[in-house]
Amino acid sequence: MLRPALLVAALAAAFPVYADADLDALRAELKEMKTAYETRIQALESRLQQAETKTEAIAAAAPAAEPAARSSSFNPDISLILQGKYAHLEKLDERGITGFMAAGEHGHGGGGRGFSIDGTELVISARIDPYFRGYLNAALVDESVEVEEAWFQTLGLGQGLSIKGGRFKSGIGYQNEQHPHAWDFATNNLVYEALFGEGYVQEGLQMKWLAPTDTFLEFGAEIGNGSAFPATNNDNNGFSSIALFSHVGGDVGVSNSWRAGLSWLRAKPRGREFDGHDINDVEVGGDFSGKSRTWLADFVWKWAPNGNATQQNFKFAAEYFRRDESGELACDDADPLDPSLCTDGLAAPFSVDQSGFYAQGVYQFMPRWRAGYRYDQLFRGDVAFNGADAGATLGSLADYDPKRHSLMLDYNPSEFTRIRLQYSLDKAQQGVDEDQFYVQYIYSLGSHGAHKF
Repeated sequence: MLRPALLVAALAAAFPVYADADLDALRAELKEMKTAYETRIQALESRLQQAETKTEAIAAAAPAAEPAARSSSFNPDISLILQGKYAHLEKLDERGITGFMAAGEHGHGGGGRGFSIDGTELVISARIDPYFRGYLNAALVDESVEVEEAWFQTLGLGQGLSIKGGRFKSGIGYQNEQHPHAWDFATNNLVYEALFGEGYVQEGLQMKWLAPTDTFLEFGAEIGNGSAFPATNNDNNGFSSIALFSHVGGDVGVSNSWRAGLSWLRAKPRGREFDGHDINDVEVGGDFSGKSRTWLADFVWKWAPNGNATQQNFKFAAEYFRRDESGELACDDADPLDPSLCTDGLAAPFSVDQSGFYAQGVYQFMPRWRAGYRYDQLFRGDVAFNGADAGATLGSLADYDPKRHSLMLDYNPSEFTRIRLQYSLDKAQQGVDEDQFYVQYIYSLGSHGAHKF
């Protein structure tokens, strides 16, 4: 710091016209400034010393940290997904997909009329040790808890290999591995409703191999007990379900990416329950035993300017399926007092050759806002029962090709919140053209892993 005497001398030399009185005033002002700065510095030094003393006292009072070897506390990622909707639907005696067997409890229609909550999902996942990770997804519905997924997966096998075991969503197709909260629409597409109800779940083992190439190339195989539609749990020591799938994908420039896949599912249903009605609209029931083969082809294209999806992005997705089944269908009256064409437990050969597809596009046209359109189309194909077209006996399997158009708009104020509006023109049932309106909410609480491509 420049001494006051030197500063005064410099000022005097630079301004010799100043009087002695002026120089005395400058000396006094500089002395006052020096005293003020010294006082502030002393105050800061005192506060710093007090802070250091307090920190040392806290550190001395705190217990010593445990060794790293003992710090493996249970700290999983936990999230809760809240979902619900309001549905404005027509009052129908029953809902189904004409020409197709009902695929389980999830089935057609996307829930009941009016207000309802979709299954609240509790998700827990964690790395178990250097060799395995675990995952649980439990759906909380009223007073029941349904385990949707509960599996382990290997880590670090090397060579691009991984093994998953337990209950898991199969890797076939594109949408199948997604939970409902990750869907782009409030309701499922007709393809998955007809094939699986919601999605195909395996209880067994899965092996995947990711090729060490610049192009994404994945192969997978699964075996399971076949407890989900179109299979049934045969209660044996073998497996009733086999699935094979492959996916290939890559980038096109910095703004585009794509993925395509082929999948095959073989199942052995034994006594798979069937509910429907005959051509006289009399309720019938029964079961099917035989073999089921399903082929799936899927394609996804994504676009985001320069790879930045926060402002704008577009996704196109489509899947096509073909399913062949053959075996024996046992059909009987649901109400013995109301005779039908299935009186006396008619059991006869049954076969189907059916197909269908859906195609959808979702465009985020500005931050937080998305709009989308989806078209679903099923082809009833050939359905034979007792040597003739099944529609001659069973009205629920009549010769009809279901279809549906859906429009949606959703608002996403954050990555944890989604509010969606949807309109669907549903023609899944023969003779019914239904206008369907939905308002849906989805909230994510807690840490939740990123969704698949």
